[in-house]
Amino acid sequence: MDVATTNAAGLALAVATTAALVDWKRGEIPNWLTLPPIVVAPFVYGLAFGMDGALHSVGAVILSGLVPYAMFRCGAMGGGDVKLFGALGAITGFDLLAGIEIQLGAFVAAMILACGVLAWRGVLLKSLGNAFVLALNPAVPPRWRRQACDALRQPIRLGGPILVATGIFAAPHLLGWSHR
Repeated sequence: MDVATTNAAGLALAVATTAALVDWKRGEIPNWLTLPPIVVAPFVYGLAFGMDGALHSVGAVILSGLVPYAMFRCGAMGGGDVKLFGALGAITGFDLLAGIEIQLGAFVAAMILACGVLAWRGVLLKSLGNAFVLALNPAVPPRWRRQACDALRQPIRLGGPILVATGIFAAPHLLGWSHR
């Protein structure tokens, strides 16, 4: 499985790199990039490792896409990002939780990016204070509730943070440092 793991990590990094570039230029992550891995990876894992490999890949798609899909339904994430997380889960199906590791890393990278952008604009402390007050909204009387400021409503393209997280995940596999 060592060669397969290395190949899968390299493919995941290639898909994430392409997604980040397209997201940066056009603001979307296209279906032609995300849907083929979701469909093809379980078959490849099935051919290489039997039914267990195929089921791992399908399970990884579901686990990797569950939270992003819920966020998409709430309007907090784009559909391309959801499919990209699913595709990366399918590709890294050798490890059932790899897609979730990439997802967590991407959210942390996006948070750092967002804080950096807010600091650059000079509204970081105001935004953090506003976020704190908004978190308390459900516990206070309706007349004391506040609306989110515009700085908290700005979208963030996730292609770059997903690439960073995929790179961090793939590096040990590609450099032979993995002990999984």
